Amino acid sequence: MPAAVLSIGTELTRGELVNSNASWIAEELTTLGFDVQAHLTVADDLSTIAEELARLGERAEVVVCTGGLGPTSDDVTSAAAAKAAGVSLDRDESVLAHLERLYASKGRQLLDSNAKQADFPQGATVLPNSEGTAPGFEVAVGKARCFFLPGVPREMRAMFHKSVRPAVGDLGARDTHQVHIRSFGLPESEVAELLTDLEAAHEGLTLGYRAHFPEIEVKVHARAGSASEAEAKAAAVAEIVRDRLGEAAFGDRDDTFASIVGERLRAKKLTLAVAESCTGGMIGSMITDVPGSSDYLLLDAVTYANSAKTQILGVEQDVLRAYGAVSAECAGAMAEGARRVADSDVAVATTGIAGPGGGSDLKPVGTVWFGLARRDQPTLMFRHQLSGDRDRVRRRAAYLALDLVRRVAEGWDLGKGPSFSTCEEILGL
Repeated sequence: MPAAVLSIGTELTRGELVNSNASWIAEELTTLGFDVQAHLTVADDLSTIAEELARLGERAEVVVCTGGLGPTSDDVTSAAAAKAAGVSLDRDESVLAHLERLYASKGRQLLDSNAKQADFPQGATVLPNSEGTAPGFEVAVGKARCFFLPGVPREMRAMFHKSVRPAVGDLGARDTHQVHIRSFGLPESEVAELLTDLEAAHEGLTLGYRAHFPEIEVKVHARAGSASEAEAKAAAVAEIVRDRLGEAAFGDRDDTFASIVGERLRAKKLTLAVAESCTGGMIGSMITDVPGSSDYLLLDAVTYANSAKTQILGVEQDVLRAYGAVSAECAGAMAEGARRVADSDVAVATTGIAGPGGGSDLKPVGTVWFGLARRDQPTLMFRHQLSGDRDRVRRRAAYLALDLVRRVAEGWDLGKGPSFSTCEEILGL
């Protein structure tokens, strides 16, 4: 069954915002068995929105739209939908009363601009918004069932799961299934090369790749005679993909790298301390984005200045004078200091030159040293020469630090595998 996604917002057409909603919705619709045939993005112009809705209403069975449901003058989606459907725009008094109660509970008065969020095309079904003020709605345009959701991702996703999925879940073909495999450590070209023969070997199979630095996501999409057959085929091929990617494959669609590391630490009852310099708190942020990370994270010390490395972690000034902050000796001392201060089982440290300035012939931009300290075991140091701008150096360094922790928790050989294939040096204290 054909479906389409319509994104509404001048900030999208001007490139001021990245349109992450469209890709998320399309993926959800694909999972439900729809054939997503179009992604359109239009500005906040009533006539343009109405024209595109009318056109999509003749081509698709389901259209999911986001944006333009707010209280400002450029939020004209409801009026445009009414025009496309050929009906009037009416105020829903029950929704208006709900908005008045909602604003009163926050000690605020409902303004006329907010009241327009209770205006819907005649005959529309209102979709409640559990995460915000702007309700969504469903209305028929041509042959299509059109769903209108807020542009705020959190609100949109909640409304999709609670209202759209139940409404259209039985309309999809239900002869496809898709499995997501997330990986870190291998470039996209190498991932594709490892999997190059799978599509030809399995009828009805399509592999998709999505690079979101520094990860590569592989999407195994299978089509078969029934939903159960498609699911079984996708699952079987996904196992082949994981086997070929080896240590680089770390999780499924909803996993994050930090959540997988946390699971491994929790399973082994290991605690962690982190000392950061060049990554500036990025490692700790990734870890603490995961609910329950207090089970294993004891400390994240951002010791950017040498004085902080000395005063907080106990890195000796002689080490800093002799070798500098970006050195194996400093990285090792930082990790040992963090482990000692927190009394953790494992500690990882980063110190490097993220750029764009600060490099030298001996220590060019992108030089990052990692320290790894473990209870009753030798401290190890690793040097990577990372490429890219400041953000890419810091982000990849954060992943590499977490990968060291993952390897400790899983008992792998440290410093080996795809993530460490370009490691310049491995030293021990």
